[in-house]
Amino acid sequence: MPSTKSKICLLRLTAARPHLPVLLFLPGMDGTEISLRPQLAGLQAHFDIRCLTLPPDDHSDWPTLARITIDLVKQANLFERSIYLCGESFGGCLALQIAADYPHLFERLILINPASSFSNHLLMGWGAELLPPLPYYLYYISAFGLLPFLAAFDRIEVHNSQALLAAMQAVTQTSARWRLKLLNTFRPNWTRLRQLHQPTLLLASRADRLLPSITEAEKLQRAIPHAQMVVLPHSGHACLLERQVKLAAILQTHKFMPALASDPLKERYDESHKGI
Repeated sequence: MPSTKSKICLLRLTAARPHLPVLLFLPGMDGTEISLRPQLAGLQAHFDIRCLTLPPDDHSDWPTLARITIDLVKQANLFERSIYLCGESFGGCLALQIAADYPHLFERLILINPASSFSNHLLMGWGAELLPPLPYYLYYISAFGLLPFLAAFDRIEVHNSQALLAAMQAVTQTSARWRLKLLNTFRPNWTRLRQLHQPTLLLASRADRLLPSITEAEKLQRAIPHAQMVVLPHSGHACLLERQVKLAAILQTHKFMPALASDPLKERYDESHKGI
């Protein structure tokens, strides 16, 4: 396996907005911000948006990923503000891990088709074992075969589906196998999740061809005290890429959108330029 010096990091997706709450996005298995980018226009007026990014060759386990995420948030001094923890698919599992391990460090929890049911499906588990023998070119091509299960092509712009495919193909074969094994071994800490006091929003796609997201969201809703569930009736697993899905509108409807805050820097500028 080639070695790199790349590290897990927090990527800033908007201009610095220190007066706004933080939306901390935890991505899917591709480990990138690709799926959140179509949603930025609606979210950026309300949040300072950061995304955890995973190097293509990262082999961290769940507790390590959770600890590194918390360390990065501390280093960026983000705990001084409200943090909305948002995890999609693989990132949904990480969000559940963080919620269980560090329950007092975030204000709200948003889970989008979390892959926490992965271990219940034998076919998925076998996938982790089938990856190592594949020659590289077959592994590279296999991403094409997986894409229809991840995404509803008729609902996604071509450039977004191409970006998702490129991000999937960038993940090394050994790392993909490792992340599948992580999903296969993930078990929510139900005892701690039942003690959460934060409002939680569960987004579940009815047309998810990869995982039974509706069933899993219902299970999580029963376990987490202040959870509400939103069903996306026509969406696939990678729902944030779909042009019809507007995360900002969903958050607004379900009272998960923070009120627009005034920008102190802009206010000072406006005050200093009065009468000019």
